[in-house]
Amino acid sequence: MTAVDVPADGERPVGRDAELAVLTRTVNALLHGRGSVVEITGEPGIGKTRLATALMELATRRGIPVVRARAVRGNTTSLQVFRDAWEARQADPRATAGAKTFDELGDRPGKWAAGCALILDDVHCCDADSAAAIVRLVRSQVPGPFLLALAHRPRQTAPELLEALEYGVQAGTVTRIEPGPLGPASVAALLAGRDAPGFPESHAAALPPDYASLVCAAAEGNPRYVRLLAAADWRPERWPDRPGTDTAGLLREAKPLIAEFDALTSQAAITASAAAVVGSPFRPEDTARVSGLGLDRTLDALAELERADLVRPADWKGNLAFRHPVVGHVAHARAGVSFRLRAHRRALELIADRGGRAGEKARHAEHVLGVDAALAACTLAEGAAEIAGKDPATAAHWLRLALESLPAGGTDSTARTEMELACCRALIASGQLAEARTRAHELLGHRHASLGERQLLQAHAVCASVERQLGRYAEAAALAGTALGQLPRPLPDPLPTEAAELVIEYGLVHVLGGTHDQAHALLREAVRTPLESDGADRTVLRVLHALCATHAGDLAEATAEVTRCVRLVDALPDPLAGRTPETLALLGSAELYLERFTDAARHLSRGLGTDGTGSRRPILLHRLLGLAMAEQWTGRLDASQRHAQEVESLARALDFRPAITLAQAIHATTLVWSRGREYADKAVALVEEAPRATAHGHSWWTASATGLLAHARLLAGDAAGCRRTLLDSEGGDRMPPVRPFSRPFLLSLLATATLECGDHEEAHRLVRTAEADAERLGLPVQEAYTRRARALLHQADGEHDAAAKLFGLAADAFRAADMPVEHAWTLATGIRSFDVTQGRETVLGHLDAAEALARTFGAALVQERVAQMRAELSDGDDTAHPLGLLSEREREIAELATTGLRTRQIAERLFLSPRTVETHLSRVYRKLGVSSRIALSDLLRRVG
Repeated sequence: MTAVDVPADGERPVGRDAELAVLTRTVNALLHGRGSVVEITGEPGIGKTRLATALMELATRRGIPVVRARAVRGNTTSLQVFRDAWEARQADPRATAGAKTFDELGDRPGKWAAGCALILDDVHCCDADSAAAIVRLVRSQVPGPFLLALAHRPRQTAPELLEALEYGVQAGTVTRIEPGPLGPASVAALLAGRDAPGFPESHAAALPPDYASLVCAAAEGNPRYVRLLAAADWRPERWPDRPGTDTAGLLREAKPLIAEFDALTSQAAITASAAAVVGSPFRPEDTARVSGLGLDRTLDALAELERADLVRPADWKGNLAFRHPVVGHVAHARAGVSFRLRAHRRALELIADRGGRAGEKARHAEHVLGVDAALAACTLAEGAAEIAGKDPATAAHWLRLALESLPAGGTDSTARTEMELACCRALIASGQLAEARTRAHELLGHRHASLGERQLLQAHAVCASVERQLGRYAEAAALAGTALGQLPRPLPDPLPTEAAELVIEYGLVHVLGGTHDQAHALLREAVRTPLESDGADRTVLRVLHALCATHAGDLAEATAEVTRCVRLVDALPDPLAGRTPETLALLGSAELYLERFTDAARHLSRGLGTDGTGSRRPILLHRLLGLAMAEQWTGRLDASQRHAQEVESLARALDFRPAITLAQAIHATTLVWSRGREYADKAVALVEEAPRATAHGHSWWTASATGLLAHARLLAGDAAGCRRTLLDSEGGDRMPPVRPFSRPFLLSLLATATLECGDHEEAHRLVRTAEADAERLGLPVQEAYTRRARALLHQADGEHDAAAKLFGLAADAFRAADMPVEHAWTLATGIRSFDVTQGRETVLGHLDAAEALARTFGAALVQERVAQMRAELSDGDDTAHPLGLLSEREREIAELATTGLRTRQIAERLFLSPRTVETHLSRVYRKLGVSSRIALSDLLRRVG
C-alpha cells in the first residue's frame, strides 16, 4: 500500500509560487466541474513530489477528495499504482457505496474516482500495464469532473507515455509544470531552516553572507542537493572534492537516494562505488580496474546505472559522470570501509602506473592512511606542494592529515618541519588563521632549538605573517624584527630566500600599519642586494621600497622604482598576478601618491574578485581603499562611494578601526561633492562621528583621515571646522605631521580655510610653505592645489590678473591629471577674476565647461557653485539683460530664433550644422530658464 496521508496544513514548497498558481487554477477548475491532466516533470530532486503534496493540500482544503499513490520501482504486479489508488479510494468513507471490483473498473479511474484529484507519483517506475493505462487516460478526453496529476522523471519514463504527454501539451489537454532550479534567495530560505533538515538557523547565521549563493551554485539550484549539502555541513573551499564535514548527516538526509542505489543489482552497486572512488568524470576502463569486475561486466553495470539515471555521459570520449557530484559522494560514503580502502589503493596504483600528477595521487592517498601511513603521508605532502598555489585549503587538509599520521619521532625532523611550515602557509592562504597561528607559535616555541638557521627564519616569517593577517601589527613587527636582528649587516650577498621572505614580511607589516619609515632603510638595502633566487620576491621588494620611498618624499627614487615594477607586474599573466595581491595593492598605492591615477586604478582593480576570502581580506581592504581614493580624485563619485562603503563593512568585520575612520572620511567627502550643500549636514555628521573612533597619533591612517575630513568640512561650507580638524587633532595649534606627497594639499586646504575665516596674514604664510613643499616634490597636482590657494589670496586682495592666471594654470593641471571635478571646481571658483580680466564671453564659456563636467560626473556641489556664479554675474550687470548670460554664439542664435527662422535656416546662415544649432539652443533655454522658442521670444520682448 503506497497511498500518502494528507500533509500538515500550510506546507508550501519554497520558491515555487508560479507553479502553485497553476495548481490552484486546476483545483478551481475541478470545483467548477472541469477535469484536467497535470504533468509535473523534471530532474530528480527538483521538487516534483513536494508540488504533488502541495496539490494534495490545495484540493483537501477545498473539500475535494484526494487519492494519491506512488509507483514502486521493480514491482511486477499488473496495474500496481492503480490498485493502490483504488484501495485508498475505497478506504475513504465518502466513496460511493456498492462500488464494483477493481478488476472491472481499476484502469478507468474516471468511474471510481469521479470528483476526485488522483495524484500518481513516480510514474516513471510504473509497470507496463500501468503505463499503458496512463497513456490511454492522457490520450482520451478527461471525464469531468476528474483531475489526474502525474509526477515523473522524463529520462526514465516510458517513451510511449512521454509521447502521449507531449501530444497532450501541444493539443492543450495536458498542463505541464516543469520546476526549474531555485535561485539564491530561495536557497537562502531553505538554509535558514524553513526546509533544510539538520541545518539550524543559528548555524546559517554564522556563515558568510554569500554562502547561500555558493550553495545554490554547487547544488545547481536543486532543492534535494541543497538539503544534502546542508546536512553534510558543506564548505565551499572543499567542493567538489568533498560534500562537507558531516558524512553521517549526509547519509541521514540521503535515504531516498540510497534507496535508488539499493534497487540496483550487486554488480551495478559495486560499479557505482568504484566510480565514486575514481572520481567524476570517470573512464569505464579505470572503473573496471578499481572495481575488479573486468571491463565487460563493468560496461553492463554502467548501462544499468545510466538507465537508473544515476550516471550520465560526460563528453564525446566515452567518459561518464554522476548526474551531480553529491550523488557520487553518497555512493562513496555508503560503500564499506574495506571496499574503499582497497579501491583507493588500486586507484593510487593506477595513477602511479600512468605517471599521473602528485595532486591526483594525493586525492586517493588520504583514504589509505590506515594501511600505509608513510607512503600516504609522503604522497599527500607532494600533492599539497603541487596545488598550494591554487587550492590552499585542500593543501592544508592534506598536510594536516600527513602530519597527524606520522609518529612524532618516526620521521626525519627536517622533513617534518618543512611540512609544518608548508601547512602553516596553506592555512594562512586559505584563511584558517587561528589554526595557522597556533601551529606556527608551537613550531617556533617548542621546537626552536631543533630548527636549522634557514628554518628558523622561515618560522619567524610565518609567525609574523599570520599575526599581520590578524591585524596584530606590533606582534608581527616584533617577530620579524627579532629574526632580522640575527642577520649580519650589511645583508648577506646573495640574500637567502628565507631572509628575503622575512624582509618582505617586515616591510608589509610596516607599510600596511602606516609606519613606513621604520622599514625604508632595510628595504633600500635589500633591493640593492642580489637575491639567491631572483623571482617574485624581487618584484615585491621593489614595490615595497617604492612605496616607502614615496612616503619618505624621495620621489625621484620612487618614480624610477615604480616604473621598473610596472614593467615586471604587467608582464605577469593574470593567474600569477592574482596570487600576489599584496604586490598589486602596494603598487597601486604608490602610483596613487605619485599621481598616476589611471595606472593605479588598473593595478588596484586587477583580479579584485580573488581577494575576498580568508587571509586576503586585509589586502582587499587596502585595494578597495586605494580604489575609492582614485575614483574620488578622478570624478567617479558613485564608484568611490560604493567602494568606501565596502571598505567600512570589511573593516568592521576585521575590527580595524583606523580603516573604518578612513572609509567614513572618503564617504563624507564624496557625499558633499555628489550631493551638494543640501546634504552637507549628513556629511558633517559623518565627519564628526569619525574622530571619536580615531586613535590619536601621527600614523598614516590618522593623517589621511584627518585631511579628508577637513576637506569635507571645507566643501560643506564649514571653514572654521576645517581648521579645527587640521589643527586640533592633537589638541594643539599646529598641523600634525603628514606624508610629504600630501603636505602641499593639506597646507593649501588650511590656507583656504584660514582665508575664509579672515586671517589673511596667516593664510599667506601657509601658502608660501605649501609652495615651497610643492616645488621640492614636483608633483603637478600638488602644485595645482597650491596655485589655486595662491589665486584665492590674489582674488581676495583684488589682484585679479594674477589670480586669473593661477586659476587657469591650476585648472589645466587638474584636467591633465584626469581630475574633472577639481578642474570644474577651479573654473567656477575663479569666475570673479576671469570676469574682470578675460571678459564676459570667456567667463560664460568657463561656466558652461564647468557645468558640463559637473553634469557628466554627478558633482552637484559644482553645479551649485556654477549657478551661484551665474546669479552674481547677472546681479552685477547694470543692464540685467538675459542675453548677458549667454556667449556670443548663443546670443546670436537666440536672436535669430526669435525672428521665426527654423533650425536649418539658422544653420545655413551661420555655416553650422543643425545639430550644433540645437545644442546651443538647449543651453540657451537652460541658462534663461525657458523651454521653447515662444517662451524665449516672450522673455526677450518683456525685457525690451
